[in-house]
Amino acid sequence: MAIEMGRPEAGALGDVVRVLREWQDDAAPVQLHPGDVGWFWRFGAERTAEATRTWSRAGKVVAVGLLDGADLLRLAFAPEAFRDREVARQVAQDVSAPEHGVLPDGKVHVEAPTGALVQDLLLEGGWESGEPWTPLRRDLGAPVPDPGVPVEVIGPERAREWAAVLRASFDGSTFTEERWHAMAAGAPYAGARCLVIRHEKGEAVAAVAVWPAGKGRPGLIEPMGVHRDHRRHGYGRAITLAAAHALRESGSSSVVVCTPSSNVGAVATYRSAGLETLPERRDLYRDAS
Repeated sequence: MAIEMGRPEAGALGDVVRVLREWQDDAAPVQLHPGDVGWFWRFGAERTAEATRTWSRAGKVVAVGLLDGADLLRLAFAPEAFRDREVARQVAQDVSAPEHGVLPDGKVHVEAPTGALVQDLLLEGGWESGEPWTPLRRDLGAPVPDPGVPVEVIGPERAREWAAVLRASFDGSTFTEERWHAMAAGAPYAGARCLVIRHEKGEAVAAVAVWPAGKGRPGLIEPMGVHRDHRRHGYGRAITLAAAHALRESGSSSVVVCTPSSNVGAVATYRSAGLETLPERRDLYRDAS
């Protein structure tokens, strides 16, 4: 039966999020998470819908893609579709042909879960291995150590403060209070939390968003940042522990995160909070310019 690619309407994104939640499993490779869609939702529902692609067979979604920028497609697959040749062939064909409206001409990237057959087909089709990424995971079956500092859950009245910490954590960040409200209005934010920690003078110095996928499923950290004026004081470890604690309270089975391997500081911070590195993976790229 044919595999059909589609682009959901904004009102149907909740169904896509539900499917992504069902696909999250500690026994499976880390892949596109509903929290990734939730973080993208800071740009609003319409733009999130425009960036989303689904592949379906007989009306059932078997793969989901998120255009995280114009030149990067991040993929997730239903468990039964990981090595499904028909699904992989159609996804590879769609992402490789600019006329199909997924990725443009020029240098483009695809991030697929480790072991997905689509990786093999793209490499056979001339794509090349690109940037290495490090996934990390911490099991939440056991209690999480106390972060050692007060942790605050941020609501709408403190959105401006959370946004300010995030801007001070990432060079070039344009995150605003308005984008926080757009993110919090999205379907993936149900059960999610934004946290901050403060130093002794009361200033917020680190921020994180945590995204559960449901009880017994992995939860995601995205993003996590420490104010550039307050680094090297253990705040990254503390806010990561706070995130893990919040996800455990929500019933998540584990906490996962994925960061560029070149960001050695982030990898070290996550490991200091008890996350274990998983096998490194690489995105794939094609340069047709």
